[in-house]
Amino acid sequence: MAETDEFGEQLADFVRRVAELRAARSVPAGDLPTVLDAALFELDHVVDRLWPWFQRLSSDGAAAAASVDRQEQQLLKALFQRVPVPVALVDSETVVRRMNFAATAFTGVRAGYATGRPLTGFLAHADRAAFRSQAAAVARGEGDRSLTVHLQQEPSVPVRATLTALRPGGEPRTAVLVVLQPADDLVPSGQGAPGPAVPSLSETTRRAALMDLVDAMATALLSLPGEGAAPALERAAGVLHGRFADWVVADAGAAHLTRTAVLGPSECAEEVAALAGQDPAACPLVVEAARGGSTALQVRPEDPEAFGRDTSGAPVLVRANVTSLLCVPLTGASGTVHGVLTLFRSGTGPAFSMAEAQAVDMMSRHIALAMARLN
Repeated sequence: MAETDEFGEQLADFVRRVAELRAARSVPAGDLPTVLDAALFELDHVVDRLWPWFQRLSSDGAAAAASVDRQEQQLLKALFQRVPVPVALVDSETVVRRMNFAATAFTGVRAGYATGRPLTGFLAHADRAAFRSQAAAVARGEGDRSLTVHLQQEPSVPVRATLTALRPGGEPRTAVLVVLQPADDLVPSGQGAPGPAVPSLSETTRRAALMDLVDAMATALLSLPGEGAAPALERAAGVLHGRFADWVVADAGAAHLTRTAVLGPSECAEEVAALAGQDPAACPLVVEAARGGSTALQVRPEDPEAFGRDTSGAPVLVRANVTSLLCVPLTGASGTVHGVLTLFRSGTGPAFSMAEAQAVDMMSRHIALAMARLN
């Protein structure tokens, strides 16, 4: 601040001297060279001292303003993350830009996973269209909205979603701020204060269960009596059904897929029959796995048509209430695909984890080896 005051004094003195030089234009012609020398001296003073001084002060001021702006943004981000109400910032297509700690605890979805994905993907299928429509209306400036939705993780608990328009500084488009609250006194079981992940008995139990599953699969494949590739795939599907996945769909072949087995919940006999009659070539996920040989892990699948439609015309993922799926190609040692195994979990059960996906990938190679041996 003292340097700025000094610069102001220097500039004021310069202005006064310029006024004196302007008044000196009326001196006799013989004295004009002296006045001209003084004017040139003042110009040199401006170029050599005052102008660099001004640039330095301007850059220092801009840097200070930028520093203050960064501090302000950091403060706002910290407030957003720490506010105790579940809040998410989405665009007009409901794609999540930010989600605070309370929202991750409330929904049971990690912020890193949610960012870049539509918030509608975490809602029950019946609520997605309405939520997307209301978010678009808010983004268009048609006023705040509020509606009741259901999280796919806990569909029995109604959630009140309040949407309001927000224009982040320096951005051309309007964003939508979504506040999530229980619609009644019930609170999703995922809600709680976030804390550091620590080893737990349940995690150890899950790992032991995976090892038991891999052992059971190896035992089943090694004890095959040599009846052919299709029975091997059916035996593998039986090992995975119930204890690991609610639904197991097994398709043999690659260029020409054949539905070999469909196992589902006991109360879903009609749905199982409809899925058994489906043409595997009409399942985009199965066709992609058979052609590309890549595993697909989806949690809360966004596209209800990803597994096609059953013989009744209903989207399979919607009719089976699929909350997560694994679609794994059965690739042998030579790289040949012998079939595709698809696993569904539905309802309120936990989604497939990366560790489980790795275990299934390992078992898929064992199944492919058994099918190649018995073919």
